[in-house]
Amino acid sequence: MAGGIITTGSHPKALWPGVHAWWGRDYNDHPKEWPELMDEESSDMNYEEEVKITSFGLAPVKAQGAGIMYDSEMQGQVTRYTHLTYGLGYIVTMEELMDNLYEKVSKTRATALARSHRITEEIVCADVYNNAFDTAFPGSDGVPLLSASHPNVTGGVYSNLMSSAADLSETALEDLIIQMGGATDDRGLQIAVMAQRLVVHRANWFNANRILESVFQNDTPNNAVNVLKALNSIPKGVCQNHYLDAPNAWFIRTDVPHGLRRFTRMKANLEQDNDFDTKNAKASAVQRFSVGWSDPLGLYGSEGP
Repeated sequence: MAGGIITTGSHPKALWPGVHAWWGRDYNDHPKEWPELMDEESSDMNYEEEVKITSFGLAPVKAQGAGIMYDSEMQGQVTRYTHLTYGLGYIVTMEELMDNLYEKVSKTRATALARSHRITEEIVCADVYNNAFDTAFPGSDGVPLLSASHPNVTGGVYSNLMSSAADLSETALEDLIIQMGGATDDRGLQIAVMAQRLVVHRANWFNANRILESVFQNDTPNNAVNVLKALNSIPKGVCQNHYLDAPNAWFIRTDVPHGLRRFTRMKANLEQDNDFDTKNAKASAVQRFSVGWSDPLGLYGSEGP
């Protein structure tokens, strides 16, 4: 990373007339994408915690005259969201500000700083997905976000990982949605887990839209309806994320609450000041937030073959 103080030597052409254009900061950015990856909540604490609690089991038959059986509940894993602080700034000498002939150079610095923070947010949030299969990044239950061995508090395991890894296809999507239909809570009782949004790498963007938007089955000679579209199986459609690393990985966000989370402690804000001794101008922006997941059933996915 480039560092140091911006001086008249940082871009000597700015001291001379005749430069037709300065380029490198005028690119268009992708629209904000991280809100499609996780739910956001504000925080006014140093950290936030979310705790799993079990439900009750099935009601057994009560024999005539016999007492009622009583059940209990148990606390499960505790997920802690500890806010990290992200900060970046720049320093410009008095001489550079006085002698720079091009306002565009100096006036776009704050915009460039805001952009750095915005893309930092995107990368940090997308990394929850990028590391979703990696055992080096376990959640509060000791396994990665997408795993076939999430432990139940009462014993046994459950999965939010596609049982047989596959590339994105109509059949693979149907299989994963069918797998969701068999989800149970910690006591083995059926729960309704519904697909909401398909998240894909840019390499799968066109393929994903063909699959979800085709009236008939995609890439087959069958004159059969595309059931995914007909049943509105993924009601919030498909979104591509430009910060995902693996081209073949794909994910389905569900309607399970307390799934993927972002807690914002402090939004990025620009501050400016001058140093009394050096007369340098200083600007910085700082933000605080945390990302992660509590309930793994908020996401299903496949790493691809």
